[in-house]
Amino acid sequence: MRHVEALGRERRRRWSDAEKLSVLERVGVGGRTVADVAREADLTRQHIYQWRQEMRRKGHWPVSGSTLFVPVDEDLADPSDPLAPGAVPMIEILLRNGRQVRCSETIDDRSLAWLIRVLEAV
Repeated sequence: MRHVEALGRERRRRWSDAEKLSVLERVGVGGRTVADVAREADLTRQHIYQWRQEMRRKGHWPVSGSTLFVPVDEDLADPSDPLAPGAVPMIEILLRNGRQVRCSETIDDRSLAWLIRVLEAV
């Protein structure tokens, strides 16, 4: 029988779903890449990709390509809005990764869904 002595502290860590989501949400914010976030959290990039898959399976992270549209209450519009009569009203969407999308409210659903997918993936 071979004698093995373990030196130092164990490297393996246990992460809760909330901690994993917290790390995942930092990707893309302020231009940070997966590699940047992995380095900050002392992880490998592969951990981030695996956690994304895991969170998608559990329903905690949006599935790639899926876009959620929510109803907007038009009564909440600011009456002091400086839009001139006849101007095309704009909408602003704050994405999960911190980016903002501003576009005409007349944009078709398919184009808007594509735009959101692209901006959330980068």
